Amino acid sequence: MKLRTLTASLALAAGLGIAPASQALDLGNLAGGLVNLAKAATLSDDDAKTLAFDAAQHMDGQNKIAPPNNPYAKRLARIVKGLDQEDGLALNYKVYLTKEVNAFAMANGTVRVYAGLLDAMTDDEVRFVIGHEVGHVKLGHSKKAMQVAYTASGVRGLAAASGNQAVAQLSASAIGGFAEALVNAQFSQSQENEADTYSVGFMKRHNYPPAAAVSALRKLQALGDGASILSSHPASSERATKVESEIAKL
Repeated sequence: MKLRTLTASLALAAGLGIAPASQALDLGNLAGGLVNLAKAATLSDDDAKTLAFDAAQHMDGQNKIAPPNNPYAKRLARIVKGLDQEDGLALNYKVYLTKEVNAFAMANGTVRVYAGLLDAMTDDEVRFVIGHEVGHVKLGHSKKAMQVAYTASGVRGLAAASGNQAVAQLSASAIGGFAEALVNAQFSQSQENEADTYSVGFMKRHNYPPAAAVSALRKLQALGDGASILSSHPASSERATKVESEIAKL
């Protein structure tokens, strides 16, 4: 059985301190299903993709998605033309019709861009943001967040007491908690820099102007609290400076 577990969802949410208490795990509903600690601490790529699939389905159900004939959807389709695959990962795109300045990518290739980000940025700046989000996936940052959160949670005590890998299926509320935690997972400064560098390479590989990386980061700084993406990807002047250095190397 793949690791589509209520305990993994709780672990990520609890470990990152994101999900509200109403979305936490009710141990009474677990029906005796326990996750093997070693299994959860070494999530396979397939496990991560399965969890991401559930999380993406939840997020899509919670947000208004731009239909294909919508101006936002048409613009994103133009922006990502030719970007169906990246570094072996098949990507699928949708626009959320919300004024939040945000975007995220998941391990199964889900890429979601908020209308507010499209309003705030040029096409090439949006491409940099997409490359950055995909970078977190391809560099293993998202999977590491799952692993760290699990091993830091109290669930490990339960798992250690049993070799049983059978687990309860994710409930709707648990999927919601997991999805919110995943979308809002905060990365370290070094991970942000690595994802920036990845995206500079992404821009170069696809013949987009790398300078858009710098303008995108400067724009996020200027937006400040108006950019929801900053809650999970803190901006800093140092990031923009480092990106300028990476571009100079090219």
